[in-house]
Amino acid sequence: MTESAKRMRAMVYEAGRLTLNEQTRPTPGPGEILIRVHACAVCHTDLHIVDGEIPAGRQPVILGHQAVGVVESAGEGVEAHLVGARVGVPWLHSACGECDRCRQGDENLCEGARFTGYHVNGGFAEYLVARADFAPPIPAAFDDLEAAPLLCAGVIGYRTLRIAGVRKGDRLGLFGFGASAHLALQMARSWGCEVYAFTRNDAHRRMARTLGAAWAGDTGDPSPAPLDCAAVFAPAGAVVVQALRQIRKGGTVAVNAIHMRDIPAFEYALLYGERGIRSVTNCTRRDATEFLDLAARIPIRVSVERYDLSEANTALDRIRRRETQGAAVLEVTGISSKS
Repeated sequence: MTESAKRMRAMVYEAGRLTLNEQTRPTPGPGEILIRVHACAVCHTDLHIVDGEIPAGRQPVILGHQAVGVVESAGEGVEAHLVGARVGVPWLHSACGECDRCRQGDENLCEGARFTGYHVNGGFAEYLVARADFAPPIPAAFDDLEAAPLLCAGVIGYRTLRIAGVRKGDRLGLFGFGASAHLALQMARSWGCEVYAFTRNDAHRRMARTLGAAWAGDTGDPSPAPLDCAAVFAPAGAVVVQALRQIRKGGTVAVNAIHMRDIPAFEYALLYGERGIRSVTNCTRRDATEFLDLAARIPIRVSVERYDLSEANTALDRIRRRETQGAAVLEVTGISSKS
């Protein structure tokens, strides 16, 4: 392999800046795979890191934790048939597998968990290394651009609905409407739920109605009917209180945010009646495999804004201004179509 072939393009975060430069192509170790990245979706978590709201797990680091690509080579102990397979790389890079949390199936809460694009280099690059046992296969129903947002926006939305206790036919409120909510809405509709979307953005309200929302209004608007449960996707603590005001007795507000402005004080009467607030923390491998199977069966329609790898900062700016329609996705090396 020539020296130039050993190099790759990558968007690297360091000292508050995300810049395009060249890196040495990584090599897979035992239990790892080298993936040629075709596409990587841009997450609000990436924005939190760039904006300094979440301290980077290491610096410099290649961001991106919703990567789709093809396995080019495998390290020791990885089955040879994986080479050539199309796989995804989600936020959870690894967990210890030995602690009480891991043994109970809650590897997302493992104290030794490591995360893609945070502790280890991620998918804003032409190549990345991942643990073979943490990289799920991608359903043929989705092309690379469509599949990338499923790996975080989709999976975390799936877990959020589970934490909220959504049941068939429930009246569900979605507060904030971006990449994750537009996928969660479709899941909920497939379960026969009546979905109410709360968002400040007119374009997002129109999108919610197009995807089957029974109603869409401003975040501060009263719900036309009491909600059985709610999912908060906006990183604003005040929205949690607004959601709590809308749910019936016994209902749960699930909060999907790795970073959030403080929740303001509120009267106890809003919580009384066995209402609850639960945070959503990361995802497990089981969440990913269950959701990807569900997404293909529905099938979920993924709304994508496409950017070149070099345009990652532009994509982040649009997320910052809440201008994206669906999910922002970087096209990295080449796109595979759905089968």
